[in-house]
Amino acid sequence: MTQAKAMILGCSGPVLTQDEIAFFRDHQPWGFIVFGRNCVDGAQIADLVAGLRDTVGGRNAPVLIDQEGGRVQRIREPMSPRYPSGAAIGDLYRRDRQKGQRAAWIMSRLHAFDLSRYGINVDCLPVLDVPVEGASNVIGDRAYGTDPLMVADLGEAAAAGLIAGGVLPVVKHIPGHGRGMADSHHELPVVSASREELHAHDLPPFKRMRHALMAMTAHVVYTAYDPDHTASTSKKVVEELIRNEIGFGGLLMNDDISMNALKGTIAERARAVIAAGNDVLLHCHGIMEEMAQVAAEAPELDGKSLERAKAVEAAFGKVDGENEQALREEFAGLMASA
Repeated sequence: MTQAKAMILGCSGPVLTQDEIAFFRDHQPWGFIVFGRNCVDGAQIADLVAGLRDTVGGRNAPVLIDQEGGRVQRIREPMSPRYPSGAAIGDLYRRDRQKGQRAAWIMSRLHAFDLSRYGINVDCLPVLDVPVEGASNVIGDRAYGTDPLMVADLGEAAAAGLIAGGVLPVVKHIPGHGRGMADSHHELPVVSASREELHAHDLPPFKRMRHALMAMTAHVVYTAYDPDHTASTSKKVVEELIRNEIGFGGLLMNDDISMNALKGTIAERARAVIAAGNDVLLHCHGIMEEMAQVAAEAPELDGKSLERAKAVEAAFGKVDGENEQALREEFAGLMASA
């Protein structure tokens, strides 16, 4: 069987087109990602996810989603309840640390109940960014708060809740988007903080979670490490900061390659992301012309990248026996006390 290519791709709508089916069969992406545009009702989502996996020979491919709660929640009512933001969990933590950690765990465990119904097995959560005053609202209330210890505690609890439900987390946005004064969807954030400032404020949550299986790099320039490239396209940031100083050893993917913080064609961006040391390319928009450029640049998974991908695949399917209704009631009680 052909080895999977080092890329994660989206699709254009709620049903795969014949062109998409043929493209995925030809190019064998390692994984897929779904968005709100792909989610109409429960049966349709399950059919779409099954159809995506069918294009790669029925392999239990990673299917990702951004299901954080708050304003970033791709599957919504009635398929999934509306969940609070990370900041709301942080508010509870400040009142009662144990209750906050428990709420973070339960909310993720409930996400896992919701997502696994449809065959989705990866959630791009937790958000480990630690905002500073004046930062862009692109993170905002998605963050648990401005204290690195709190963010680390809640991120660790959230990841554990997903894993308990058989859904794997992706920590983001390594090495930290909290100082970004611009929205990287639209323009390039440049962070001029010193290495000492980054180590004191931005990096502790990522260091705590350095053993996570997957992480997503930020489209942010950190001038203390590389003034000329974003973290996602910087070999220096990936090797020196993410791999060595933070100690992250898992599978590394870029934030969406279509975002306007990056310059150049999609092919040029893809080339730079792989050259920097990311293991897989992430392209979210489902635009066929762009996916073709990504596929042309994506290598087959090999070497350490293949080992990391296999470690992810080996972790699927381990689920605890928690009672969903009991957890929903406990979560409601915890948030009512916030």
